[in-house]
Amino acid sequence: MYFTHADEVWSDHRNLRALTATVTGVTSATTDEALLGRLAERIDRRQSGAAEAEMPEIAAWREAFSRMGLKPTQYRCASEALLRRYRKDQSLPRFHPLVDYLNHVSMAFAIPIAVFDTEKIGEGITVRPATGTEKYETFQGEVEHPEPGEIVFADPDGNAHSRRWTFRQSARSVVSKASESVLIVAEAHHTPAARDLAEMETELKAGLATLGVALGASTILAEDHRRLDF
Repeated sequence: MYFTHADEVWSDHRNLRALTATVTGVTSATTDEALLGRLAERIDRRQSGAAEAEMPEIAAWREAFSRMGLKPTQYRCASEALLRRYRKDQSLPRFHPLVDYLNHVSMAFAIPIAVFDTEKIGEGITVRPATGTEKYETFQGEVEHPEPGEIVFADPDGNAHSRRWTFRQSARSVVSKASESVLIVAEAHHTPAARDLAEMETELKAGLATLGVALGASTILAEDHRRLDF
């Protein structure tokens, strides 16, 4: 299996960096409240220092959305949406021990994180402009077709696993209680993205072990290193 970005994505987003990682043993994942509490403290410090739009990590994603012709206040990257919800409610709904942990990591770093059940992504994922024929499954059971040129996470079978890049994930590959192995993808555009993603990788290595799951392959992708095979 693989994860990669198309040439067009790198051409249009030169500052892009991505942390990719695989995880196995997901069915045995357990919640660690102390771990979530530590991350919540970091999130609180981040939010006390700046509004979401002023955070460099999110400002860079807003610029990327603008380059794609999207209004950043209408379509928000996943980390901004999580942070705004958390600022309002001071909590998030619980879904799955792994997903709950990654949501907290995403907010702590202000970097969007996607997680896919590897059994549902065919041979792999390419982040690329849509052709308009891809099928995207909503959480309401409907099927949408992304607009041609829209950036999506696509598999070779014609499924789109996201809409508008990091705006919304598909129900098709969402992590569930039955998920055994997953692919994690964190993407950033801000200037020290590689440094922050390396710090996130360190966090994941420790945090995932605490949850009782096994971190497999992991690497940070850049224009000169574009693909993870696993």
